[in-house]
Amino acid sequence: MSIDVSVKTLEDEAVLLLSGRIDREAAAELESAWISARATAPSTVLLDFSRIDYINSTGIALIVGFITQARASGVSLRAAGLTEHYRHIFDITRLSDYIEIA
Repeated sequence: MSIDVSVKTLEDEAVLLLSGRIDREAAAELESAWISARATAPSTVLLDFSRIDYINSTGIALIVGFITQARASGVSLRAAGLTEHYRHIFDITRLSDYIEIA
């Protein structure tokens, strides 16, 4: 498995603690964690990237899917723990226009 995800709920925020790689092989695990996080009806979902080693274009597409779902349901989406490289990627792909970078 390319990714390990754990979900924690802190008051009105669900936190997805991500570890490993975000690529095609991570899709099922990420979707399952997203569903679990959304089941608590949080106002915010935080994606913690501090333990992510690699994100490819398919991984970016998965994140775009989360942005789309969050926006459709009125949930704020935040990202934390991005390296400078991935902050730059979020900026040039304009993901940072739709996800708050902590």
